Amino acid sequence: MFKWLKKKTASRIEEFDMAAPVKGRVVSLEEVPDPAFSTKAMGEGIAIYPAEGKVIAPFAGKVAHVMEKSKHALIIEHESGVQILIHVGINTVSLKGQGFNPHVQTGDSIKAGQLLMEFDLDAIQRDGLPVITPVIVPDGQEMISHVEILEGSSASPDTPVLRVHLKD
Repeated sequence: MFKWLKKKTASRIEEFDMAAPVKGRVVSLEEVPDPAFSTKAMGEGIAIYPAEGKVIAPFAGKVAHVMEKSKHALIIEHESGVQILIHVGINTVSLKGQGFNPHVQTGDSIKAGQLLMEFDLDAIQRDGLPVITPVIVPDGQEMISHVEILEGSSASPDTPVLRVHLKD
């Protein structure tokens, strides 16, 4: 009786799979030529050698931060509150935004599959910089139990690359 009076409870997310935000070849973080990433000092994740210069939203959520001046990296936030860092190339902050075209701003809502950024692979390589792109679940997020790296060497917006397990 009076079912409409009962409170609806939202289902709690225990884990979620994250698709690859960049098309290309997946490698371990240990292959990134920057110790901040290769030693996992910043967090767990994977790296991708991009096949094209596009960053696609791997899930629905919001843009927590776009590096405004350098435009080389962004942090996106899943509906669970988990944040992900997508860092295009290594030492690309030195390009001061040249070759990077973000399509979102800090605070924007995003949909899975949405184009977040375009970048010029050739320009990055002409400057002698590695194009390898770390995708990191930054340390210090208390809601995370652990991050699982999913097997596979090919990355696309349809390919899950990380599974994030949340605490009870």
